Amino acid sequence: MADKPKKGLADVVAASTALSDIDGQAGRLFYRGYDIHDLAGRTTFEETAHLLQYGSLPTGEQLAAYGTELVRGRKLGALAEANIPEITEKQAPMEALRTLVSLAAGDDPDKDSNSPEANLRKAARLTAQQPILVARYHAARTGTTIAEPDPELSIAANFLLQITGRTPGEHEVGIFDACLVLHADHTMNASTFAARVCAATLSDMHSAIVAAIGTLKGPLHGGANEQVMRTLESLDPSAVAQSVRDRLAAGEKIMGFGHRVYKTEDPRATHLRKMSQELAEASGDDKYYRMSKEMEEVVFETKGLYPNVDFYAATVYHYLGIPTDLFTPVFSVSRMSGWTAHVIEQHADNRLIRPDSEYIGERDQKWKPIAER
Repeated sequence: MADKPKKGLADVVAASTALSDIDGQAGRLFYRGYDIHDLAGRTTFEETAHLLQYGSLPTGEQLAAYGTELVRGRKLGALAEANIPEITEKQAPMEALRTLVSLAAGDDPDKDSNSPEANLRKAARLTAQQPILVARYHAARTGTTIAEPDPELSIAANFLLQITGRTPGEHEVGIFDACLVLHADHTMNASTFAARVCAATLSDMHSAIVAAIGTLKGPLHGGANEQVMRTLESLDPSAVAQSVRDRLAAGEKIMGFGHRVYKTEDPRATHLRKMSQELAEASGDDKYYRMSKEMEEVVFETKGLYPNVDFYAATVYHYLGIPTDLFTPVFSVSRMSGWTAHVIEQHADNRLIRPDSEYIGERDQKWKPIAER
């Protein structure tokens, strides 16, 4: 008898990749062999994107060339530009990004080519444009005008400038840049798998990214960091522990805890906890950080669950001045570097991804005329 299929493809190897790897037992994450603890806070997001897309950490000359390509690629095309107002009026953030990236395909000069060179150029444009799309969406819905991207500033610095309307401090930029590095890739998660399935049909990179964004939009994949913040805002700061215990006793899921792969603490959470504390202290209002620490202690004591990447990312983004409903779009800003790298990798050694299925329906049914049914 054939083995029963594993629900959700748990532990099924769906592809070979040289991009990222996880040691779930030890709680370690690697990008192309580099431990995330070695990269976060030391390597910029631009360097990390180069590492994922090109296969190596850049030299100074390579980083300068890649930076020039990002600056040149961030300008939005006519289709996306013209439709931002109407899309903003009718669609929520992740829906809008899905639509805008699709429109951006029509403006891309390499849209009809899947060559390695064209894919690298498209990867740089998508990485450069995603933060601009999020910022332009937010500006359109708030009726504000954002600053033009400064070619001398990093992706992290420009994004904070455009979202908050003020020049961010060096410490804030460093923390947000590290956040982008921490979220850049994470093996065969749902959105990455969706991108690779699409790319495996030899569809174009923009189509694969639209598939990834549509997958990230689902609340079982993206959105957990937003729900963490909503939970914190709903709690009485003087009764966090009891409220969490009551919710757990009632069978409610507390977002931001546990992970399908990690059996110990998510290594990204280790960095984000420290960032949250630093930003809380700098802000002079550590309420949400203190509440988060208390929640973490209660959930571990009650359920034995560790915080995942989403838990402390919520308060980090909050302290940086990012609106709560943009937390998942910010995730896409970072993950664009990984998604595009996976599309490049899939196209380089392609085979159509076509898993089998187990049929569980009726058999031997006999057709009857409609009058006899």
